[in-house]
Amino acid sequence: MDIELLHQPDSAIARVVLDENQEFVAEAGCMVAMSGYINASTTLRQGKGGGILGGLKRLVGGESLFLSVFRSPVAGGEIFLAPKFIGDILVYQMNGQELVVQATSYLASESGVDIDLGFQGFKSLFSGESIFWLTISGYGSVLLNSFGGIYEVPVEGEYIVDTGHIVAFEKSLNFEITKPGSSWIGAFLGGEGLVCRFKGQGKVYCQTHNPGAFGRQVGTQLPPI
Repeated sequence: MDIELLHQPDSAIARVVLDENQEFVAEAGCMVAMSGYINASTTLRQGKGGGILGGLKRLVGGESLFLSVFRSPVAGGEIFLAPKFIGDILVYQMNGQELVVQATSYLASESGVDIDLGFQGFKSLFSGESIFWLTISGYGSVLLNSFGGIYEVPVEGEYIVDTGHIVAFEKSLNFEITKPGSSWIGAFLGGEGLVCRFKGQGKVYCQTHNPGAFGRQVGTQLPPI
């Protein structure tokens, strides 16, 4: 399989070239174009995080109930995939580790990758973000999308990220939701809100724009229906 990212970082699209009889799983509705002989089907995905329960759990996590599966009968079949938001795409390689992904940031993956729902507890509830995040495991490439550009932050010890700018983080990291400074009042009056304090060793992937803040800003400018 060959994955090429085009038009980064603001309007990224992924070109995926499959080997013979190779499958690629994607979020429903993200296919832009593909070779005419590729077989496309819809599934709830079997195995870990699969079936009816897995589909419902993904739905609660902000993802689609169904997944699209693309299979090429011959080598060289290509698919173009793009996220719903204007932004970037990251290719992350799974080698048996676990990755926690913010809701709506999963785009596609190889068939050897498992998608499950991870409950992050009340600390995620108080962050104002999704209570449920996806837990990605298994083996193969995963495509993640962001709102705006996406960048990697290697954490060695402790690091703080605004909750609305988190795309994903490696599960080797511990985290807690807290205020950015010493004062709760100062945090909210300063417009910073809450942050995620990561501890340990691993990587955090961040997006340059906050979709929640963008939606609130744009929403105030829209005319009433």
